[in-house]
Amino acid sequence: MKDIEKQLIVLAQYQVDFIVVGGVAATLYGSSQVTQDLDICYSRDKANLERLANALQSINARLRGVAEDVPFLLDAETLRRGLNFTFITDLGDLDLLGEVSGVGFHAEALKNSVTYELFSHRYKILSLKKLIAAKRAAGRVKDLLVLPELEALLEHQQADEAPDDITNK
Repeated sequence: MKDIEKQLIVLAQYQVDFIVVGGVAATLYGSSQVTQDLDICYSRDKANLERLANALQSINARLRGVAEDVPFLLDAETLRRGLNFTFITDLGDLDLLGEVSGVGFHAEALKNSVTYELFSHRYKILSLKKLIAAKRAAGRVKDLLVLPELEALLEHQQADEAPDDITNK
């Protein structure tokens, strides 16, 4: 989690507008899922794309799963022309999602997020209910395997939020 902490701090330092999704969000809700990367849903407005590109350049981001000799210009315009990106950085793997399956774009994810304080910064985290929808929509084996645990966590969360049933008998 140390590299993820550093990635979050860099994004905060560059004032990138994003929401934490994926395995890190699941872990924050109490999941035992182990993750080695950070997944974020990012705002695609021009100023944010500039800040995001600068943050990515500062940690030497390069496309994951692509040969080193394939040309790739990491700037705001490239981010604008794409949507979802997977990067290797000096601080570990970082996945950028312009759209989250089962949730939508940044504005929808933002409406369905909560705020957590981590590492002396405040971060938006996708709500547990929408995280479950995203995992279900992704449909990958690793996502489907964690669903029962996330659903149990949601059930527990909802039980904690429900008003006590007071009856006089």
